[in-house]
Amino acid sequence: MISRQLLISTLQVVCTLLAGYIAALACVFLKTPIPWMIGPLLITAGLSILGIKTLSYDPFRNGAQWIIASALGLYFTPQVSALVVSLWWLVILSIAWSLAIGYGYGLWLYWFNASRFPKLDRTTAYFASVVGGASEMTLLAEREHARTDLVASAHTLRVLIVTITIPFAVKWIGWHGLDITPPNIHLFDTMGILTLGLLTGLGGLAMKMLGRSNAWFIGPLIVSIALAINQVELSSIPSWLTNAAQIAIGISLGVRFRPEFIHSAPRWLFSVAIGTFAMMVLCALASFGLNMLIPLPTATIILASAPGGIAEMAITAKVMQLGVAIVTALQACRIIAVLFLAEPLYHRLKHFGLMK
Repeated sequence: MISRQLLISTLQVVCTLLAGYIAALACVFLKTPIPWMIGPLLITAGLSILGIKTLSYDPFRNGAQWIIASALGLYFTPQVSALVVSLWWLVILSIAWSLAIGYGYGLWLYWFNASRFPKLDRTTAYFASVVGGASEMTLLAEREHARTDLVASAHTLRVLIVTITIPFAVKWIGWHGLDITPPNIHLFDTMGILTLGLLTGLGGLAMKMLGRSNAWFIGPLIVSIALAINQVELSSIPSWLTNAAQIAIGISLGVRFRPEFIHSAPRWLFSVAIGTFAMMVLCALASFGLNMLIPLPTATIILASAPGGIAEMAITAKVMQLGVAIVTALQACRIIAVLFLAEPLYHRLKHFGLMK
């Protein structure tokens, strides 16, 4: 017999999906940027903050990342991949820039909040400011005995602000349709998409078994890129499927917000918001400077350097046709490098007495 709790949870998931779908349709009607993700994100976050029980189903989120990553990988044709490789120096620069700006952001969080949070230490501020995945940084913070609640809330709010602000700013400026890297596949094939799903799914499963973060995004992305580079043409991914994936990703972000999220540490959240906007401005200014050195649209460079999540920025680039491959490659390299370097860098800073 199905337990009562399971029925309640299933109903919550279904109602949350329905609310997200309706919000997405409303955003399509209003012609907002990336409506299939922003609509569900906003409605779910709003309902959650109001105390209404929303719920995200983890397998849906993993499946959504799997779909989006597979679709993004199709952009990496041999010509596009050669372009990405030729920009190796930009990859290294973006990693260094991300670590540097994140450290400065951490100093701001500590300075602004130290007087109000007697137990706040530089370790908490550091892991709250590293521009990486929320779950990974929270795990590292817990390992170093930092305040995981502040770390998790900082990353959640940062991603929310970046995901909402940048697409609206890009649309307001009028940047769209500048993609110099169109996808390699245009035809849909039933057997092809099943094969693509199987192969990319094996990639995600392999990454999961290796304990890698973002396994259901990174694994399928690597496999899809490998297929595109070798010109293995299987199938395109229909828009309705990527739209459904965006709904699931938007909901997975929105459900992180709860009533206590707003009331627990308003000063901390305020400093996170100010710091996030400052990082976006600095990244935009740096992008305008880089635009004079490389033949890429400014909007593409801004999305590639934005301090948001890889899936959210890549989706923005895909929907608005703004250099999907470049944005995906730079964001992926940055996130992967940060995840590998965050803890060793922390111990080096601690060794030199900069974490006291």
